[in-house]
Amino acid sequence: MAKKKKQSSNQLEIQNAAKTLFANIRFMSVDDPIKSIVITSSVPNEGKSTVSVNLAQAIATSGKQVLLVEADMRRRSLATMLGVRPSAGLYAVLTDAAPLNVAVTGTATPNLHFLDTEPNIPNPADLISSKRFGRLVRTLEERYDYVIFDMPPVGTFVDAAILSTLVDATVMVVRPNQTKRAELTGAYEQLQKANANVIGVCATFVEGSGSEYYYAYYTNSGERVKPESAAGGSGVPAAAMASGSRGGRGGSPEPSARSQTPYGGMSQRGARR
Repeated sequence: MAKKKKQSSNQLEIQNAAKTLFANIRFMSVDDPIKSIVITSSVPNEGKSTVSVNLAQAIATSGKQVLLVEADMRRRSLATMLGVRPSAGLYAVLTDAAPLNVAVTGTATPNLHFLDTEPNIPNPADLISSKRFGRLVRTLEERYDYVIFDMPPVGTFVDAAILSTLVDATVMVVRPNQTKRAELTGAYEQLQKANANVIGVCATFVEGSGSEYYYAYYTNSGERVKPESAAGGSGVPAAAMASGSRGGRGGSPEPSARSQTPYGGMSQRGARR
């Protein structure tokens, strides 16, 4: 019973964190709304696909029509996470083997639609660079309120850097205490060179207490400090943990052993191109 109660509490925290992440995205794009978003990371196993799914679900539960696109053609995972088995995918749409309305499938979450990709697609980077892919992005933006692309890690493949030039915004996912600062910095610099609009960093596996989330920022030196003492700066965008309360809370920035929230939020950095 206690285990089920804890799982339920953790799931609620996940949902709240995702809703806060969505709210942060909306707040930073009031005058020029963001519709298309790339979710990526610097290296594998930072939780980018989990963030993609939960962000899409948060958007859908707000009443908006959202399309989640499996754009990680190297390591597909979203169909399994969503529990769906589409009859066609991204490659079929781009090659006119299947119409878009056939390839896009519904999910268990109302307003959340999914476009899968086929396995073993040859030369994914070339496909994303094609004019046809660019036209597809524009079409998706017209049909849905939001379009989320789950991409491979920037430090592993160039796919995310290429697609970041076609969308409104890019969010980097980072796992504190696991991701190396050099890896994150290198990935961010690669996105900058591509002229990507990196609006923030979403931290995953952030440990908190109960249903609260605390804010934490990363300075240029990699030091983790409380939000009230954080200073702006260049380099990798500061990572701000999403919070159920805008006021934040005191407490140590060191991880607590009591509970672990899957992701925390994003920085208040960047404006849409």
